[in-house]
Amino acid sequence: MSQSTSSRLADSPQLSKSSLLNILGSPQPERMSLPDSMPPTPKSGTPSPGPPQLPLLGAVCLDSDWESREELRLRELEEARARAAQMEKTMRWWSDCTANWREKWSKVRAERNKAREEVRQLRQKLETLTKELTSLKRERQEVLNENEQLGKEVARLKGEGEEEKEKELDNKVASEKENDGSPDQEPVRDVGSDKLARNKEFELMENILKSKQEGSEWDQRSVVSVRTSFTRQERNRLLWEDMSVIEEDATKVTALKLRLDESQKVLLKEREDKLSLSKNIEKLEGELSQWKIKYEELNKNKQEVLKQLNILKELHQDELGRISEDLEDELGARSSMDKKLAELRTEMERLQAENAAEWGKRERLETEKLNLERENKKLRAQIEDLEEVLARKRRQTASALDTDLKTIQTELFEKNKELADLKHIHTKLKKQYQEKTAELAHANRRVEQHEGEVKKLRLRVEELKKELAQAEDEVGPCTHALPITPVQGGGSLQSPVESPSAKNWDLRLAIQMSPLISSSDPQSL
Repeated sequence: MSQSTSSRLADSPQLSKSSLLNILGSPQPERMSLPDSMPPTPKSGTPSPGPPQLPLLGAVCLDSDWESREELRLRELEEARARAAQMEKTMRWWSDCTANWREKWSKVRAERNKAREEVRQLRQKLETLTKELTSLKRERQEVLNENEQLGKEVARLKGEGEEEKEKELDNKVASEKENDGSPDQEPVRDVGSDKLARNKEFELMENILKSKQEGSEWDQRSVVSVRTSFTRQERNRLLWEDMSVIEEDATKVTALKLRLDESQKVLLKEREDKLSLSKNIEKLEGELSQWKIKYEELNKNKQEVLKQLNILKELHQDELGRISEDLEDELGARSSMDKKLAELRTEMERLQAENAAEWGKRERLETEKLNLERENKKLRAQIEDLEEVLARKRRQTASALDTDLKTIQTELFEKNKELADLKHIHTKLKKQYQEKTAELAHANRRVEQHEGEVKKLRLRVEELKKELAQAEDEVGPCTHALPITPVQGGGSLQSPVESPSAKNWDLRLAIQMSPLISSSDPQSL
């Protein structure tokens, strides 16, 4: 490109104007010699009034061409820079646009992912709540089933307890009948206390079964104690039957005493068992109260959980409605964004094609720039060579120019002398010219006067011709005998008497007109 060359030349070291003119197609050094370029002086005649012309026109023309080329190159360079700046601005604008769109899409994607994550979390919460609800329903059903089973067991135990009470009453009545008059009644009292304890035990068992106690060990112990009590009752019943037999058989009294001792020991053991059972019952009552409190807390928590579940269901429904609305809005926005994206993609493709074309141009311009830089290097080398040649030629022509200048100065001195002489002659001629013009004006005035007189004379001649013609007509044929001489000036016939005066008149006119004719000749010239 010419702009790059101009910039390279501008960056290169400054050359003299004459060297640049010689490089850019100026006349050869042989033509630059001053004597050859001087205009030829005329050998004869008047010399040329102007001074000798130096060879400056060619240099001025070359300088103007160089300046015009430099201006064109600078203009092209500015245009290329402006285009490059515009290209950079467009590329930056497109990069900013793509970055903005990427940011917007990243935000939209983040919001979409966040919404999806929230929906997923809500679904997980809903699933967990549904699972908890199903588990609570299952537990509730199990509790109801357990309550039913416990109610059935309590009813069964109540029936068994009533039957046992009836049997005990029967045994009691029989034992009272048998033991009337017996000295020791403490075992009987102990048996009654045992029955009361058994009734208490039945009531405690009912309370324990109603309170959903899960202590399997204590239940097993209580069942074992009930069974032992049942076996003891049977034993006592057998003992009292044996006592009735002993009454009949006196020999068996000692054995009954031994059995009484054993029964007393058993009662002591049963008392100890009662104490331990009472302690266990107290513990069980404390635990039962704790379990009741826990059950109430669980019921409260269950109600709170149900309330929260309902609230969460409502919130979930509201959120589902809002999410559906947001999804519809997002679908609408997405469709509009898809349209915009399609438009932007088409525009991007078009701009990419333009960008590719611009990049192709840029690469082509860069290749041209590289070629021009190479040419500039070659031209710089040539310029350096030419500068060296010019320096040598300047040294050679310096001596020739000195001699030429001396000869030219002598010629100029001589021509100045000639010019001074010519100026002196010109002033003299000017004075003569002024005098001649004054004489000519005077002669012109005299010519005008003479012309007026000539006009008058011609009128007089015509009048005389008319009078002559009239006189001839009056004279008639008598005058034919007289000799008639022709006169040249007027072209008419005159008598010999008048001819000498006419000739004299013509001569006078010729003499008077001769200076006028002589004075009018230089004017015509």
